[in-house]
Amino acid sequence: MKMSIGLTFPGTLQDESIICYLCKKFDVSLNIIEASFSMDAGWSILTIEGEDQELEKVFVYLAEKGVKVQRIKIDKK
Repeated sequence: MKMSIGLTFPGTLQDESIICYLCKKFDVSLNIIEASFSMDAGWSILTIEGEDQELEKVFVYLAEKGVKVQRIKIDKK
């Protein structure tokens, strides 16, 4: 499945490579469409593609880190 998502990061994660880690830890591909980060917070819009089970693992990991996820567009292809 391929989908577009929006991520909102708390400032406490500013020194962590969250997006890079997703590609290494889970079997997904990512494309960053747009992003902005500051010392207080950050956000990004990206496309993510992978098997449904891997995507669910990604969402669980992000929730555990305190990253808010908004599903924008889902492409079942």
